[in-house]
Amino acid sequence: MATHKKSMTAAESNGTAKLNDPALASLVQVIDASTQRLADQIEQLTPEQVRQQAYPTEWTVADVLSHLGSGATIMRLRLDGEVVDMQAIWDEWNAKDPDAQAADSLVADEALQYRLYALTAEDEDHMRFAMGPAELDLRTFLALRLNEHSLHTWDVAVTFDATATLPEDEAALVVDTLPMIARWAGKPTGVDRDISIRTLAPVRAFALALRPDGVTLSPSDPVDPADPADEPDLVLPAETLIRLVYGRLDPDHTPRGIVGVGHLDELRRAFPGF
Repeated sequence: MATHKKSMTAAESNGTAKLNDPALASLVQVIDASTQRLADQIEQLTPEQVRQQAYPTEWTVADVLSHLGSGATIMRLRLDGEVVDMQAIWDEWNAKDPDAQAADSLVADEALQYRLYALTAEDEDHMRFAMGPAELDLRTFLALRLNEHSLHTWDVAVTFDATATLPEDEAALVVDTLPMIARWAGKPTGVDRDISIRTLAPVRAFALALRPDGVTLSPSDPVDPADPADEPDLVLPAETLIRLVYGRLDPDHTPRGIVGVGHLDELRRAFPGF
């Protein structure tokens, strides 16, 4: 594919400085880094590789990129306050040939990133976005884009490198959204069980409740790693827990060294993916 390099310097200097929330500004920058990582991958692919099956078995690499490109287009229009006909946008992207889906996804990513760097403090105070019955503030809305972009970039990366993992800068932000994601990603398995979890890189503590009617994941107080009585049931990298909740932790893509690995089969059933 043709080389596609981003030039964000002007947009970055004119946009991020206007945000009052450092966490929101950092989120915008991490989304930018994720889009560049994906662009760097896609530039190296041949037309045959673009048409290859990606990690989601029903999608090719081009399908994944089309999904990201249409999502970038929809988010940019929603940030502009436009009424969005999502089905029409999906239909437009689905009609593209695989090469166009790949190339145009990078253009759509870049256009969204320029829009993100143009956000202001007024935007962060007043922008709200309907998502089903919920109303999201700007930070939560953008966090969901990072989640989507990070996991689908992994879907592409792991197609060509079985050892691929989520970058630590992305995992450090995505892991804190998992309680929200688990509410609708988790499925009852018929058991009633509580599992304590500690993640590494970054360190977080969670309480996972498997119930006959659903699954919840809640932040919990950190335990003392030096106290054997406080040893969690499951200890694993944050990026691994993220992939578990998103249904991307099959045995072939599970790292070694997980404490409590015996819980994973049941948790894979609780988080089958979406």
